[in-house]
Amino acid sequence: MHDEQNKKNEYVCYNGPLENNEKHGHNKIKIGISGAAETGHCGFEALELGKEVGREVVRQGGVLVTGATSGFPLWSSMGAKEEHGILFGLSPAMSEKEHLETYRLPVDYCDLIIYTGFGFPGRDLLFTRACDALIVGCGRIGTIHEFTIAFEDEKPIGVLGGPWVTDTQLEEIVKASNRPYDHVIFESDPKRLVERLIKMVEERKAVLYKNH
Repeated sequence: MHDEQNKKNEYVCYNGPLENNEKHGHNKIKIGISGAAETGHCGFEALELGKEVGREVVRQGGVLVTGATSGFPLWSSMGAKEEHGILFGLSPAMSEKEHLETYRLPVDYCDLIIYTGFGFPGRDLLFTRACDALIVGCGRIGTIHEFTIAFEDEKPIGVLGGPWVTDTQLEEIVKASNRPYDHVIFESDPKRLVERLIKMVEERKAVLYKNH
C-alpha cells in the first residue's frame, strides 16, 4: 500500500497531475506585440494584419503580452481574443486609475494588467523581459525603443512587414549596428512569422534545458 502511494505521488505535483497540461500554463511561449499606439501612419491594412498576428499567436499555442496600450497592440489583442487566447498587459501607470485617467489607455481584452508605475521607458524594459519573443508591427519611437531593448538582450524578434516603413527602418538600424542580428526575422506573412519565431524560441529552450 505504501509503495503504491509513493508511485502515485511520483506523477503528481503541487497543483495537480503532471500529465494534465492545462495545469502548466508556464510552458506556453509568451510573445510580446510591439507597435504604435497612434496608428494614423500605418495604412489601411494595419488593422487586419494586427488582428491576424494576434490570432496566429494563439492558434500556434502562444500567450500574448502587450504594453496594455491602444493601436497596433490592441488590434493584436482583439485578434487573440477572437481565438480565445490569454492576454497579459504591462502598464506604464502605477494604478488602474492612472492608467485610465492620466495615460488614457484601455483595459479591454487583457486578462491581467500589471501596473508597473515606471512610465513608458521602464515599462518597455519590463515588457520585453516578460516575453520569450517579440513581434514588431507598425510603430514609432516607442516601438523602436522596445526593439532595441529586445535586440540588446538577444531576444528572438520578428519584424512584420506591411504598409508602413517600420520594417525597413529597423532593417537599416540593425545593418548599421555592426552587430550580429541572426535572432531577428523579417517576414510579411503573419502565420509564417509566428511559426519561425516559435521555432527559434523552442530551439533556444531545448539548448537551455539540455545544459541544465
